[in-house]
Amino acid sequence: MAQRRGSRTAVGTSEAAARDADPEAIARQICLRMLAAAPRARAQLAEALRRRGVPREAAEAVLARFAEVGLIDDAMFARAWVESRHHGRGLGARALGAELRQRGVAAADIQAALGDLDPEQEVATARELIAHRLAATAGMHPVTRMRRLAGVLARKGYPPPLAYRVVREALEREGACGPVAVRDLEDLQAGGADDEVADL
Repeated sequence: MAQRRGSRTAVGTSEAAARDADPEAIARQICLRMLAAAPRARAQLAEALRRRGVPREAAEAVLARFAEVGLIDDAMFARAWVESRHHGRGLGARALGAELRQRGVAAADIQAALGDLDPEQEVATARELIAHRLAATAGMHPVTRMRRLAGVLARKGYPPPLAYRVVREALEREGACGPVAVRDLEDLQAGGADDEVADL
């Protein structure tokens, strides 16, 4: 542990010395280290440089150079993020857009990346998510199940109309909806998603 702390101190000292000598050199080091760990949006790198005390002019020069040579590309970052998080976590367009906004990606790049998300694929992913949750709600009243399952999709960023449609289809395929329950589900769907639903 002491050795690790010592090495950290040495790194911090060398970075401070580099910053005093050449702010662009330390900015390059920080950016390259972050990009080696994972892809980053330009705004994330800019914020890291700001936190480390790199002068604004030096940070902008390095970020501009990295963008020029293709090491930073927010449009590509957004597309990769949407692809990865949709398939890996099952997130819908609304949640993906929110995550990209939090990372400082421009609205045009977000819109373009979300435009690549196939609506049929989004529906298929929503169906898969619900298929994995159906058994956990067995025995509940159909309306309660609808609320619970639609809540799962809502928190994943799927719009309420899509969430209710997918859940209703799943319950009907399972035979869980009688005539009265179908009317209840239609009333519930017309009322919108329940934000108070707890995740399962």
